[in-house]
This record gives sequence, structure tokens and C-alpha cells, in this order.
Amino acid sequence: MEIAPERLRQGARSAAACMGVHAGDRVFIITDDARADLASLVAEACRDRGATLLTARQLEQYGRRPLTEFPEALRADLAAFQPTITYYIATAQPGELGLRRPLLPYLAQELRVRHGHMIGIDAAVMADGMCADYDRVFTRTMEVYDIVKDAATIQVTSTKGSNLTATFRPDWRWVPCHGRYTAQGSWGNLPEGEVYTAPASLQGRLVADVLGDFFSEKYGVLADPVTFIIEDGHLTDIQTSNAALADELFRHFWQAPNGRRAGEFAIGTLEELSGLTGNLLQDEKLPGLHVAFGNPYPEFTGADWSSPVHVDCVVSGSTIAVDGRTIMREGRFTI
Repeated sequence: MEIAPERLRQGARSAAACMGVHAGDRVFIITDDARADLASLVAEACRDRGATLLTARQLEQYGRRPLTEFPEALRADLAAFQPTITYYIATAQPGELGLRRPLLPYLAQELRVRHGHMIGIDAAVMADGMCADYDRVFTRTMEVYDIVKDAATIQVTSTKGSNLTATFRPDWRWVPCHGRYTAQGSWGNLPEGEVYTAPASLQGRLVADVLGDFFSEKYGVLADPVTFIIEDGHLTDIQTSNAALADELFRHFWQAPNGRRAGEFAIGTLEELSGLTGNLLQDEKLPGLHVAFGNPYPEFTGADWSSPVHVDCVVSGSTIAVDGRTIMREGRFTI
């Protein structure tokens, strides 16, 4: 389907608005060959809002892809430019979590920028989720955050057979990702709309329609949903008729330290989405549950462990009960 150029520009303007770009901002965009066109639209939108200085660097300038570590040359370029806002507008490649995992805390906590993380963005998402009403996203996200931030137990079922129980630690933080990042040191994945934390424990059966990291671009919406069996917070089995995918997933999770451990428990809040697209960046914001195995974003959740992998698993048709209160039924909020 052909996408109208104006729709893409609207999505880019929204990306600039989410970060509160204004006169005097210094914007540094990290992109790649495949997404340089979208990066240029965001640059134009930032310039229109008065950004004083703006530069873009493509990942291919720093070495052969995939970049499995944070390049010192990129770190030096960022430090020299001293941005107030950064964007990551690029494709996902196997192994590049090794770049992105240290990059995020460097940007948010050391440089104290406002950061828009758009890993896996494509034209369809720019023209869809990035064109949402972010005032509405903010309101719904904060409403859900207020309900879950002190939750002890959340139970989730789904139309395809998920049945999960999660518990939470009061000293591990829930993070509202509401799409309004105007304070230095704040960041979010764009398009936005979710609330997440690291679960203390997770038990049950998760049936996923979309997988994260590089699996998203490779497999899209799964013709045969993957079933994950979880005991005491760890993967114990993966069930799918796709033998090649099963082999990839087993190797990916079982070979990495803490790769089988549930690291993220999240509820999507972007209600304007009409359904799954196969792009994790957008699909994880669809109202419902997604769980990631691997890294729990300890810098932001307060979790006391880490992992070199992080793969989200999106559950469609979710029914969610927070401490016995049903807040969603089959993918629609009831609050």
C-alpha cells in the first residue's frame, strides 16, 4: 500500500513534538542506510520547531554491521556534540543489543538528553502509530500506571490460550512510557504507549503472535503463534510448528546469561492501533500484554540482574486483572 508523503511528515512532526523540540535544542540523530530517509524527515521536523544545531550519523560509519558493541567513535561524537535531544532511527540486526544496551543509559543518565528510541521504525509505522493523538496516549498511560504501580499480582489470559500469573516487588519500579519526553534524562520508544516493569515472578503459558529484536523484521506476524512455558520466572519450553524458529529461539535464550528469565512485563496503551503489523516497535504498544525474556532494564526498573539479550513476546486478545480488578477484556480497556 502506497503511503502519502504528508502522512510520513505528520509522523515525523509527532516524533519532534514527543521530545518537545524547541529553539536552542541540539539534535543528534543515529540512523543507518536503510532508514536515512525517515531520519531526514525527523530532522526536518526538528528544524521547523527551531532546533539550533542538528546532525545525523549512520551506523555504517562506525564499522561493519552488526555493531555488537558501543563504538568509541560514536561515544566521542556524541560527547563532542553535546546534544540536548537524540534519536535512534535504524533497523534491528542480530547482536546489536550489545550496542543499544549501553547506549541508552549513556544518553539518558550521563549526557542527560531527551531520547527518542525508534529501533525498527519503518514507513508504515511512521504513518500509523507515530500519527496517534499523544495527549490521549499520555492520559491512558498514566491512568494504567496509577493502577499497576503498587500491584502485588497480575493475572493475564488471552483468546489464543495464554494463562499467566505475575507477582511484583515494591522496590522495583513501573515505568510509564507516555510519549511526552520534555525533561532532560527522559526517553521512550516511539511510537509510544506502554507501562512496564521487571516481574518478581512469572508463571504459566504465554502464546505470542509477534516477537521482538531482529525476530520481528524476519518473521513479522507469526502464522503459527509461539507458545512459551514459564516456571518460576524462567522459560522451560518453547512450542511451535516452525522448527527453524524454535531452534533459533532455543539457542538465543538458552545460550545467554539470564536469557530464559522474564525481564519485562508490560501493558500496551496505544488504543488507536487497529491490529498487529509484525513490527514489534508498534505492536508492543497495542493494548494488551507483552513479556520480554532477558534484560530487565535494571537502570530504569531497579531490577538487580541483567542479561545481554532482550526479546519481547506480544500477546493479542489479552484479558488483564490487577489484584483482582479487571482492567482489560480481550484487548479492550474496561477502566
